Amino acid sequence: MLFIVRHGRTEFNANGKLLGRSDPDLDEVGRQQAYDLAARLGKVDLVISSPLRRTMETASYISESVNPDPRWLELDYGVLEGRSIESIDGDIWKKWRSDVDWAPEKGESLSALNIRVAEACEELKSVSSESDVVVVTHVSPIKAALAWVLGGGAEIAWRSYVSPGSSMSIDFGNHGPVLRNFNVL
Repeated sequence: MLFIVRHGRTEFNANGKLLGRSDPDLDEVGRQQAYDLAARLGKVDLVISSPLRRTMETASYISESVNPDPRWLELDYGVLEGRSIESIDGDIWKKWRSDVDWAPEKGESLSALNIRVAEACEELKSVSSESDVVVVTHVSPIKAALAWVLGGGAEIAWRSYVSPGSSMSIDFGNHGPVLRNFNVL
């Protein structure tokens, strides 16, 4: 089984700011979420994580052995990094929501994110069909993994919500990946 989980909350998340490549620690709520997540998951065989602090810290609650993989980094928000969601111009949101190839200046598009996450998911199919694998990552890569498992496009990102400390599980059968659950707390 493949479990793809979101890190616990940070102060940036709590304040409604875009948090891509910035590297804050978990806040107290986030640490409790990581603890609860680890308790829900139980013993697993392999833990992979985005190399950022908030994900590595969450992963450390799950296992003492964590393998960093940069393909699970959050979307690069470029010049929008750290800005509150409310402060971003409505025209930018319209452009972003209507064009998955659009990227903020110095940032990354949703389609580029989906390509790197799909590649990582494909590599995990074999090991996840025989072992319990956890990937600790961020909201946008989880949405990209959801698009991969459902065979949808990057626009799924705008039609789904991922809670801090939540998990998604993917099983693998004769006909490919199957979504078992999503946004479980």
